[in-house]
Amino acid sequence: MSPNPTVRRMKTYAGLQGYVYQYYFVGKRPALPDDPESPATEFIFDVTSDRKLTYAVSIFLTKEAVETWATAHARSLTDAEQYAAAKLRLFRAFDELEDVKTHGRRLVIDAALLEEVLTSLGVD
Repeated sequence: MSPNPTVRRMKTYAGLQGYVYQYYFVGKRPALPDDPESPATEFIFDVTSDRKLTYAVSIFLTKEAVETWATAHARSLTDAEQYAAAKLRLFRAFDELEDVKTHGRRLVIDAALLEEVLTSLGVD
């Protein structure tokens, strides 16, 4: 047994569709080379809306989006800013999709969406 087991902090989000979601961040990794979204960073969240069934949601932050943003702002995104963009993409799915489990398991952040979500946070 690991001396320091990972403690996951479950968070709650009330979506505009009327569902209350619980989620936690599992981790991030480079998208698999054969993934249609590759090259990208895949942020993985475990999500539940009924406290019975938990499922993974992958948010793909494309390399093209990151490079486009960096060029436009003359700097690279920090890890925290990338995570914030992924989390806001997850929240958008909670707000807009009636059935995240069926229709929101693979979400993409393109250049336009990245600019939009980071602007909403005041990131420049």
